[in-house]
Amino acid sequence: MKNLTALLLLLLLSFEVAASKGIELKEASIDLSDNASLERGAKHFVTYCLGCHSVKHIRYLRIALDVDIDQKKMLKDIAPEGANIYDQLHSAMNKHDAEKWFGTQPPDLSLIARSRGADWLYSYLKGFYVDKNRPFGVNNTIFEDVAMPNVLWQLQGEQHAELKKTIWGDEYTKLVIKEPGTLSEGEFDIFVNDLVNFLVYVGEPVQLERQRIGKYVIFFILMFLVVAYLLKKEYWQDVH
Repeated sequence: MKNLTALLLLLLLSFEVAASKGIELKEASIDLSDNASLERGAKHFVTYCLGCHSVKHIRYLRIALDVDIDQKKMLKDIAPEGANIYDQLHSAMNKHDAEKWFGTQPPDLSLIARSRGADWLYSYLKGFYVDKNRPFGVNNTIFEDVAMPNVLWQLQGEQHAELKKTIWGDEYTKLVIKEPGTLSEGEFDIFVNDLVNFLVYVGEPVQLERQRIGKYVIFFILMFLVVAYLLKKEYWQDVH
Protein backbone atom coordinates (compact mmCIF):
# COMPACT_ATOMS: atom_id res chain seq x y z
CA MET A 1 0.00 0.00 0.00
CA LYS A 2 2.90 2.37 0.79
CA ASN A 3 4.52 1.64 -2.56
CA LEU A 4 1.21 2.18 -4.38
CA THR A 5 0.71 5.49 -2.58
CA ALA A 6 4.22 6.61 -3.50
CA LEU A 7 3.65 5.77 -7.17
CA LEU A 8 0.37 7.68 -7.21
CA LEU A 9 2.03 10.71 -5.61
CA LEU A 10 4.85 10.65 -8.17
CA LEU A 11 2.35 10.45 -11.02
CA LEU A 12 0.28 13.28 -9.55
CA LEU A 13 3.42 15.39 -9.11
CA SER A 14 4.36 14.86 -12.76
CA PHE A 15 0.96 16.12 -13.89
CA GLU A 16 1.12 19.08 -11.50
CA VAL A 17 4.58 20.13 -12.72
CA ALA A 18 3.47 19.95 -16.34
CA ALA A 19 0.21 21.77 -15.61
CA SER A 20 2.02 24.50 -13.68
CA LYS A 21 4.01 25.32 -16.84
CA GLY A 22 0.95 25.33 -19.06
CA ILE A 23 2.02 22.13 -20.78
CA GLU A 24 -0.55 19.58 -21.85
CA LEU A 25 0.73 16.02 -21.99
CA LYS A 26 0.31 14.23 -25.30
CA GLU A 27 -1.64 10.99 -25.14
CA ALA A 28 0.21 7.75 -25.86
CA SER A 29 -1.64 4.87 -27.51
CA ILE A 30 -0.79 1.89 -25.31
CA ASP A 31 -1.75 -1.60 -26.46
CA LEU A 32 0.10 -4.41 -24.70
CA SER A 33 -1.59 -6.98 -26.93
CA ASP A 34 0.13 -5.50 -30.01
CA ASN A 35 3.15 -7.81 -30.24
CA ALA A 36 4.44 -6.08 -33.38
CA SER A 37 4.58 -2.76 -31.54
CA LEU A 38 6.29 -4.34 -28.53
CA GLU A 39 8.86 -6.02 -30.78
CA ARG A 40 9.64 -2.72 -32.50
CA GLY A 41 9.79 -0.99 -29.11
CA ALA A 42 12.27 -3.56 -27.80
CA LYS A 43 14.46 -3.00 -30.86
CA HIS A 44 14.27 0.78 -30.44
CA PHE A 45 15.21 0.53 -26.77
CA VAL A 46 18.25 -1.67 -27.38
CA THR A 47 19.39 0.54 -30.26
CA TYR A 48 18.88 4.00 -28.75
CA CYS A 49 18.53 3.61 -24.97
CA LEU A 50 20.49 0.60 -23.74
CA GLY A 51 23.81 2.39 -24.19
CA CYS A 52 23.00 4.45 -21.08
CA HIS A 53 19.86 2.99 -19.48
CA SER A 54 19.15 -0.55 -18.34
CA VAL A 55 15.94 -2.44 -17.62
CA LYS A 56 17.52 -4.98 -15.33
CA HIS A 57 14.32 -6.60 -14.09
CA ILE A 58 13.62 -8.44 -17.33
CA ARG A 59 15.53 -10.85 -19.57
CA TYR A 60 15.65 -11.27 -23.32
CA LEU A 61 14.08 -14.70 -22.93
CA ARG A 62 11.06 -13.29 -21.09
CA ILE A 63 10.52 -10.70 -23.82
CA ALA A 64 10.81 -13.36 -26.53
CA LEU A 65 8.24 -15.58 -24.82
CA ASP A 66 5.78 -12.79 -24.01
CA VAL A 67 5.97 -11.07 -27.39
CA ASP A 68 6.12 -14.33 -29.35
CA ILE A 69 9.54 -13.73 -30.89
CA ASP A 70 11.76 -16.64 -31.92
CA GLN A 71 14.76 -16.79 -29.58
CA LYS A 72 17.24 -16.86 -32.47
CA LYS A 73 15.56 -13.80 -33.98
CA MET A 74 15.70 -12.05 -30.61
CA LEU A 75 19.47 -12.55 -30.40
CA LYS A 76 20.06 -11.70 -34.06
CA ASP A 77 17.75 -8.72 -34.64
CA ILE A 78 17.12 -7.17 -31.22
CA ALA A 79 19.67 -8.06 -28.54
CA PRO A 80 23.15 -6.51 -28.81
CA GLU A 81 25.95 -8.60 -30.27
CA GLY A 82 27.29 -11.18 -27.84
CA ALA A 83 24.20 -11.16 -25.60
CA ASN A 84 22.81 -14.37 -24.15
CA ILE A 85 19.10 -15.14 -24.26
CA TYR A 86 19.14 -15.41 -20.43
CA ASP A 87 20.82 -12.02 -19.95
CA GLN A 88 19.07 -9.10 -18.32
CA LEU A 89 18.96 -5.83 -20.25
CA HIS A 90 21.97 -4.19 -18.62
CA SER A 91 23.60 -1.05 -19.96
CA ALA A 92 27.23 -1.29 -21.06
CA MET A 93 28.00 2.07 -19.42
CA ASN A 94 29.76 1.84 -16.07
CA LYS A 95 29.06 4.15 -13.15
CA HIS A 96 32.42 5.95 -13.35
CA ASP A 97 31.99 6.95 -17.01
CA ALA A 98 28.36 7.90 -16.47
CA GLU A 99 29.22 10.30 -13.65
CA LYS A 100 32.10 11.74 -15.68
CA TRP A 101 29.99 12.44 -18.77
CA PHE A 102 26.57 13.19 -17.30
CA GLY A 103 27.27 14.08 -13.69
CA THR A 104 25.15 11.15 -12.50
CA GLN A 105 24.39 7.59 -13.46
CA PRO A 106 21.40 7.32 -15.84
CA PRO A 107 18.54 5.58 -14.01
CA ASP A 108 17.28 2.09 -14.65
CA LEU A 109 14.01 2.34 -16.60
CA SER A 110 12.30 -0.84 -15.41
CA LEU A 111 9.60 1.09 -13.56
CA ILE A 112 9.75 4.47 -15.31
CA ALA A 113 6.39 3.97 -17.02
CA ARG A 114 4.72 3.09 -13.72
CA SER A 115 6.23 6.03 -11.84
CA ARG A 116 5.91 8.71 -14.54
CA GLY A 117 3.06 7.43 -16.68
CA ALA A 118 2.89 6.59 -20.38
CA ASP A 119 1.67 10.04 -21.44
CA TRP A 120 4.51 11.74 -19.56
CA LEU A 121 7.10 9.49 -21.23
CA TYR A 122 5.57 10.02 -24.67
CA SER A 123 5.50 13.79 -24.22
CA TYR A 124 9.01 13.83 -22.76
CA LEU A 125 10.56 11.95 -25.69
CA LYS A 126 8.85 14.33 -28.13
CA GLY A 127 9.62 17.42 -26.04
CA PHE A 128 13.33 18.03 -26.78
CA TYR A 129 14.27 21.31 -28.44
CA VAL A 130 17.47 23.19 -29.30
CA ASP A 131 18.95 25.17 -26.42
CA LYS A 132 22.55 26.29 -26.96
CA ASN A 133 22.88 27.24 -23.29
CA ARG A 134 22.66 23.61 -22.18
CA PRO A 135 25.69 21.25 -22.07
CA PHE A 136 24.27 18.96 -24.77
CA GLY A 137 22.64 21.76 -26.72
CA VAL A 138 19.06 20.70 -25.94
CA ASN A 139 16.37 21.22 -23.34
CA ASN A 140 12.98 19.68 -22.75
CA THR A 141 9.53 21.17 -22.26
CA ILE A 142 8.46 18.41 -19.87
CA PHE A 143 11.70 18.05 -17.89
CA GLU A 144 13.35 21.47 -17.77
CA ASP A 145 17.17 21.52 -17.74
CA VAL A 146 17.34 17.79 -18.28
CA ALA A 147 20.87 16.31 -18.31
CA MET A 148 20.03 13.82 -21.05
CA PRO A 149 20.96 14.48 -24.69
CA ASN A 150 18.34 14.04 -27.38
CA VAL A 151 19.38 10.66 -28.75
CA LEU A 152 16.50 10.67 -31.24
CA TRP A 153 17.30 13.99 -32.91
CA GLN A 154 18.42 12.43 -36.19
CA LEU A 155 15.07 10.69 -36.48
CA GLN A 156 12.92 13.61 -35.36
CA GLY A 157 14.93 16.48 -36.80
CA GLU A 158 15.99 19.78 -35.24
CA GLN A 159 13.15 21.06 -33.09
CA HIS A 160 12.94 24.62 -31.80
CA ALA A 161 10.78 26.15 -29.08
CA GLU A 162 8.85 29.27 -30.01
CA LEU A 163 7.01 31.41 -27.48
CA LYS A 164 3.46 32.10 -28.61
CA LYS A 165 0.52 34.03 -27.20
CA THR A 166 -3.14 33.17 -27.20
CA ILE A 167 -5.82 35.71 -28.06
CA TRP A 168 -6.26 36.21 -24.30
CA GLY A 169 -2.59 37.10 -23.89
CA ASP A 170 -1.48 33.88 -22.24
CA GLU A 171 1.97 32.66 -23.28
CA TYR A 172 2.71 29.08 -24.29
CA THR A 173 5.59 27.20 -25.90
CA LYS A 174 5.17 25.73 -29.38
CA LEU A 175 7.68 23.22 -30.73
CA VAL A 176 8.52 23.54 -34.42
CA ILE A 177 10.68 21.28 -36.58
CA LYS A 178 13.11 23.56 -38.43
CA GLU A 179 15.21 20.82 -40.06
CA PRO A 180 13.42 17.51 -40.81
CA GLY A 181 14.88 14.24 -39.61
CA THR A 182 15.00 10.85 -41.30
CA LEU A 183 11.41 10.12 -40.20
CA SER A 184 8.27 12.06 -40.98
CA GLU A 185 6.27 13.46 -38.06
CA GLY A 186 3.80 10.58 -38.25
CA GLU A 187 6.54 7.97 -38.45
CA PHE A 188 8.34 9.51 -35.48
CA ASP A 189 5.11 9.48 -33.45
CA ILE A 190 4.75 5.73 -34.11
CA PHE A 191 8.43 5.21 -33.25
CA VAL A 192 8.09 6.94 -29.87
CA ASN A 193 4.77 5.26 -29.14
CA ASP A 194 6.29 1.80 -29.75
CA LEU A 195 9.15 2.64 -27.40
CA VAL A 196 6.77 3.84 -24.68
CA ASN A 197 4.56 0.79 -25.23
CA PHE A 198 7.58 -1.42 -24.59
CA LEU A 199 8.50 0.45 -21.39
CA VAL A 200 4.92 0.09 -20.13
CA TYR A 201 5.18 -3.66 -20.78
CA VAL A 202 8.54 -3.84 -18.97
CA GLY A 203 7.02 -2.12 -15.92
CA GLU A 204 4.50 -4.97 -15.53
CA PRO A 205 5.02 -7.88 -17.95
CA VAL A 206 2.08 -9.81 -16.45
CA GLN A 207 -0.42 -6.96 -16.79
CA LEU A 208 -2.60 -8.66 -19.42
CA GLU A 209 -2.54 -11.93 -17.48
CA ARG A 210 -3.41 -10.07 -14.27
CA GLN A 211 -6.37 -8.42 -15.95
CA ARG A 212 -7.56 -11.74 -17.41
CA ILE A 213 -7.35 -13.57 -14.07
CA GLY A 214 -8.83 -10.58 -12.24
CA LYS A 215 -12.16 -11.05 -14.02
CA TYR A 216 -12.47 -14.59 -12.68
CA VAL A 217 -11.43 -13.45 -9.19
CA ILE A 218 -14.12 -10.75 -9.14
CA PHE A 219 -16.70 -13.24 -10.42
CA PHE A 220 -15.71 -15.70 -7.65
CA ILE A 221 -15.96 -13.00 -4.98
CA LEU A 222 -19.44 -11.99 -6.18
CA MET A 223 -20.62 -15.61 -6.16
CA PHE A 224 -19.11 -16.11 -2.71
CA LEU A 225 -20.96 -13.03 -1.43
CA VAL A 226 -24.25 -14.51 -2.61
CA VAL A 227 -23.51 -17.84 -0.89
CA ALA A 228 -22.34 -16.06 2.27
CA TYR A 229 -25.49 -13.94 2.35
CA LEU A 230 -27.78 -16.95 1.95
CA LEU A 231 -25.79 -18.82 4.61
CA LYS A 232 -26.05 -15.86 6.98
CA LYS A 233 -29.83 -15.78 6.51
CA GLU A 234 -30.02 -19.50 7.21
CA TYR A 235 -28.02 -19.18 10.43
CA TRP A 236 -29.92 -16.17 11.73
CA GLN A 237 -33.48 -17.17 10.88
CA ASP A 238 -33.83 -19.15 14.14
CA VAL A 239 -32.34 -16.32 16.25
CA HIS A 240 -35.40 -14.14 15.77
